[in-house]
Amino acid sequence: MQLGLDSLILVAVIAAIVGLAFVIPSFAPYRKPMPIVALLLGISSGFPLTLLLGTMAYWLSKVGIDKSTIGFAIGLTTPYTLKFLWAPLVDRLPIPVLTRLFGQRRSWLFVIQALLVLAIWQLGASNPTNDHLAPFALWAIVVAFLSATQDIVIDAYRIEILSDAELPHGTAMNQFGYRTGNLIAGVGTIALASPEGFGLGWATAYAFTGLAVLPAVIGALFAGPGRFHPSQARGGAQGFAAWLNETVISPFREFLGRHGAVLILLFVLIYKVGDAMGQGMLNPMIVELGFSDTEFVAINKGVGFVALIIGSACGAPFIAWLGMGRALLVSGLLMMFSNLLFAVLASVGHSPLMLALAVGTENFTSGIGLTVFVTYLSGLSSLAYTATQFALLSSFAAVGRTWLAAPGGYVAETLGWVGFWLFTVAIAAPGMVLLWLLWKRGFVVQTVRQPSTEDDGHEIAPGENEPIPAVPR
Repeated sequence: MQLGLDSLILVAVIAAIVGLAFVIPSFAPYRKPMPIVALLLGISSGFPLTLLLGTMAYWLSKVGIDKSTIGFAIGLTTPYTLKFLWAPLVDRLPIPVLTRLFGQRRSWLFVIQALLVLAIWQLGASNPTNDHLAPFALWAIVVAFLSATQDIVIDAYRIEILSDAELPHGTAMNQFGYRTGNLIAGVGTIALASPEGFGLGWATAYAFTGLAVLPAVIGALFAGPGRFHPSQARGGAQGFAAWLNETVISPFREFLGRHGAVLILLFVLIYKVGDAMGQGMLNPMIVELGFSDTEFVAINKGVGFVALIIGSACGAPFIAWLGMGRALLVSGLLMMFSNLLFAVLASVGHSPLMLALAVGTENFTSGIGLTVFVTYLSGLSSLAYTATQFALLSSFAAVGRTWLAAPGGYVAETLGWVGFWLFTVAIAAPGMVLLWLLWKRGFVVQTVRQPSTEDDGHEIAPGENEPIPAVPR
């Protein structure tokens, strides 16, 4: 019931945000075609990971698979962390016939999605048991790889179809779509499979859920090929060495050749460490403070979910009002100091009102920060190498959110809950100092598109209502 309520809440909040487009100028881009396409892309991007982790774990539990085996499913996130390794192929390798018809991004998208539908269907038909897990595990790995590759394509395509003015709003709409995809894979698949729902069984439920690729197909057919048209290696150079240089080496050389590139990567790595460490240990603290399951679900799924969506929507006008540099700084400070409310909660103890205030504030500020940060990463990605560079940046950010935040449990045990939350505030401070340093040196600017290297000769088609640029971004 609660999951169904989440779906209704998401639809209502998105409708309210789109409605604001008619009364508040900063929200107006939400009703433009390309941000709506970004929403559709997000739906197709969001469902596979939930299908692999949350829904699959639920299914395996229902058929009696032991917890230790289910726990290994977290390894399926590995392709998402390593996707920058094969992203250069997505940037440069054409698909015969389809690339000529649909362009580089859409041809890859259509092929990967066709394979993804087949792999999800096979995963659902694998009938996992303790004695028959190998085929199931194999198809789960295939789905994870294809899903990570789909994310490479969708992220690049989203950046290339959105104008600079639309990029923050399109990023927020993409986040809404991603969460809609999460709900489809979670609520929808379980409802289709469960005897208490439609009773279709897991194989049929997974087959139907695979159709969640269709929103991206519809959006891509409407949006066109995007702004970047891959060219051959410069100077007409031929052979594998030239192709390897253009495909694999050039994207990293272009990025690392920028002023402050190493500092920028370090900033991407640590910007959200404090926020991620806090989120990782919030649930254990809630349990330890004696909150009931009902209180946890109502506050975390109700107050927290709505606050996150509204915060994500506010991130775009936040950038419009403050500019990118100030938006990064202010949203980072908001995320950092919102953790102080959890220190107060830890001191007060069991207080549903205080929990609602802390969860609501933290999710609202995280929503703003998420939209601002993803927009910043998008603006860092050169349109000449969008897939590779965004995959690299998002992988760096993922490492910061996971490995650097991993010692949270040890810190909580050592310092106690109040000390832990104060520590998350302190550990976020270096990211703010580094951002200030980048800003003062001109490595972070107020515009959405961040500084790049000089023109490298790639052909870039202008976006809607934009002049033809002289450089790759």
